[in-house]
Amino acid sequence: MLLPTLRQAVLEANLELVRRGLVLYTFGNVSGISRQEGLVAIKPSGVSYETMSAAEIVVTDLSGRVIEGNLRPSSDLATHLEIYNHFPDAGGVAHTHSEFATAWAQARRPIPCFGTTHADYFQGPVPVTADLTPAEIASEYEKNTGIAICHLFDRSARNYVPAALVAGHAPFCWGSTPADAAHNAVILESVARMACYTISIAPQAEPLARELRDKHFLRKHGRTAYYGQPKIPK
Repeated sequence: MLLPTLRQAVLEANLELVRRGLVLYTFGNVSGISRQEGLVAIKPSGVSYETMSAAEIVVTDLSGRVIEGNLRPSSDLATHLEIYNHFPDAGGVAHTHSEFATAWAQARRPIPCFGTTHADYFQGPVPVTADLTPAEIASEYEKNTGIAICHLFDRSARNYVPAALVAGHAPFCWGSTPADAAHNAVILESVARMACYTISIAPQAEPLARELRDKHFLRKHGRTAYYGQPKIPK
């Protein structure tokens, strides 16, 4: 079996979405990439999480051609591939239809950074794509969805805000590994929920001050980060 370790990691990341209540039935998908092999492992389309095994995770190349697996890959594969092709630091991609993040996507509104919980993971608002044109929907819809996501970010911002809302659709997140991408999806849903509560309490709430936002993000993710314990080399 090709890429057994990556397939297991992708399976576990998919199951994490279930454990955290971010998916219903067969909604959502997580993938991972082996940059060395140029191959992607992704959840099969429409397969129940309850019965899915690592052997059923589908392996494709970066053009979407199935290399190993008897099942169809996720219908969102082309979106994942666009993210991998444009974001070389991405090692995993997670897509959900989680309730609150999807509500912001359906409203076609970015999620503002109202507080430090948001800033711990996203250094600024989580952006929303433009609506796809009828032509973009009719032809290569999933690829064009990925292109719309990638157009939101410059080379640095993709790491500072590892998530995007697809207008009228739902969120996509990414990270250094499949587990990291799933983790970001869980956090995104949490901050989306808090943002909804914030504007319900104070409709005119202002985003967090830039200085405090940046302090919280950089103390956790910056070059001189000091949050948590130092990593000890193995």
